[in-house]
Amino acid sequence: MASSDADDFKLTVLSPGGRDLAQYFDELAEPDSPAHPPVNFHGFAACTNGAFHRDVKVALAEKAPVLILLRGNFKASQQALMECKKIKRTVAISFKETGLHQIAQQLSDRKKLFRFLEIAAEADGCIATTQEATGIFRQARGKLDPITVAFIPTPYPLEEAKWNMAMQPNQQSGIFIGTREWDVPSRNHATAVLMARRLCEATNEPVTVFNFDGRKGAKLLAEMKFPEEKLRVIDKRKPYAEYLREVTKHKIVLQLDRSRVPGQVAGDALLARTICVGGDGAIERIAFPNFCGEGRSIEQLHSIALELLKNTTVRATAIIESQWRGMEQLSFRSGRKQLENFFTQLANPSFPSINPPAF
Repeated sequence: MASSDADDFKLTVLSPGGRDLAQYFDELAEPDSPAHPPVNFHGFAACTNGAFHRDVKVALAEKAPVLILLRGNFKASQQALMECKKIKRTVAISFKETGLHQIAQQLSDRKKLFRFLEIAAEADGCIATTQEATGIFRQARGKLDPITVAFIPTPYPLEEAKWNMAMQPNQQSGIFIGTREWDVPSRNHATAVLMARRLCEATNEPVTVFNFDGRKGAKLLAEMKFPEEKLRVIDKRKPYAEYLREVTKHKIVLQLDRSRVPGQVAGDALLARTICVGGDGAIERIAFPNFCGEGRSIEQLHSIALELLKNTTVRATAIIESQWRGMEQLSFRSGRKQLENFFTQLANPSFPSINPPAF
């Protein structure tokens, strides 16, 4: 991509051999569309009116810069990189699963580590969706120019009216538990549910939690002994738009995740126009710096959540401020600009360097 065609910038996101079907983002889909929602890595394609592919040949036919997702055993990702390099296509890489525990697990395998180091050295650049992954890419690339590694958080269609599912703060009620994995230690799901129970007892606010673990999860929740009729359990997966409408009914989204993930729970809270309390993901730290888990104890987060549940004015102000931060740094407009600058610089190193988001 040359700087002269920056106005026509589109990005092709390639998940080699992945399960997600090909998807084109010439127009932003309606929330209730059966297509994959424009979030996570699909958001990178969507904010540039680009495309998401799993087939290398089809992806290269787009004649656009390519972001390859490292997935599986990395073999298909490496082969895709080689195909891009053959035709001199500007190409960057990113981990598909980017929590610190997920990256560590992937790189603990000798063959995956070997392929990762080869891929990191050959790619034109690397995009990290967390600040921590930025450091991992820079270590892997060694002496290569650090401007070829960028932290770009996954964008959300915050400026799109049809994706605004807001409710008035005085119409919201209850606590929504943002995590659902009992068996991933860094999620701290059980502790989050216990905190929600304590908040429920103090405020009489109901609690909503997803349970996809069947009888095992139901038994664990039963052990929590919530006040009668104050725990609502949803045991069926919902389409994304329906899920967001569920989230937006609640005063807060509560989590205690310590996985250093990109932050979809917080991104969902932004789209739902509510507040995310806890968590240390990238989006949590950008959009909800006064409520995230960074540098805060469980007791401090409990006090923060309690104030938001009791004080509608404080919560309404927090929503406005988080939406402002989101528009500035996490919207489609912001994501497109960051991606465009980054890929332009990869193709033309004399182009001014991308400015990393403040957080």
